[in-house]
Amino acid sequence: MTTVRIGTRGSTLALTQTGMVADDLADATGVSTELVTITTEGDRSNEPLSRAGGAGLFTGALRDALLEGRCDVVVHSLKDLPTAPHDGLVVAAIPAREDPRDALCARDGLTLEMLPAGSRVGTGSPRRMAQLRARRPDLEVVDIRGNVDTRLGRVTDGDLDAVILAAAGLTRIGRTDVVTEFLDADAWPTAPGQGALAVEVRRGDEHLVQALDHAETRAAVEAEREVLALLEAGCSAPVGARAVVDAGLLLLSASVYSLDGTTALTSSHATGWPDDEGDPSREVAASVARELLDAGAAGLTGERP
Repeated sequence: MTTVRIGTRGSTLALTQTGMVADDLADATGVSTELVTITTEGDRSNEPLSRAGGAGLFTGALRDALLEGRCDVVVHSLKDLPTAPHDGLVVAAIPAREDPRDALCARDGLTLEMLPAGSRVGTGSPRRMAQLRARRPDLEVVDIRGNVDTRLGRVTDGDLDAVILAAAGLTRIGRTDVVTEFLDADAWPTAPGQGALAVEVRRGDEHLVQALDHAETRAAVEAEREVLALLEAGCSAPVGARAVVDAGLLLLSASVYSLDGTTALTSSHATGWPDDEGDPSREVAASVARELLDAGAAGLTGERP
């Protein structure tokens, strides 16, 4: 294959992320690359994600293009990708993760604790909504959609006092100057897989991109996403997770919130990594999920059948 066609959404962030993957793939393998822009249902709809079907709206059209042969590879934000495996496709590479934290972008340089009571804070994530209500029940949480510039513009225009965005996206497009506070990842766990990219191919084409796979990132994000799968919660459910590989251990912590922010359940476990005989990501996720379900997490996610 002389040119690898890489499918992407058309937003500034998606094009930037995919361009980074294309450059890294060319450097690692010597192939030439071509970006193929694809419009997804999530790009067409202005309805809040919590009502429109979740972040999976952004992945379906990309996957269809891949299955139909209109491209050879697609790049997703991993947190948007459904946890259920796909019969015909495989995530063949997960590059090294960018900053997984959430970032507050507020007027006048304010932090979350400094925002006055009644301040309007925008986010389209049920998990962030629940965390905001838990930390600052005196704030008004506003359900919003739109790209990075649209969301930031609502703060600049005075419609909102702050928005919460993923630090990774702001870093990739060079906009960290708008961040007034990076929210601590241990106290404020983010979406499973946040900050990581998923490079997906048709089964049998894994060789095209495997050079980009980062083993420690894969172990961490697979543990986070396995918790989400075991909880039978969708990618837009109020679940936060954080996994890291450190000193030969894979450490995982996950929290499940009620949407009103009044209840939060947390579990943390660790296991050895790497493990030549087992699957440490699945093992540690099973321990965390079991503890959360025993504590009543099924009644909080709102996603179980």
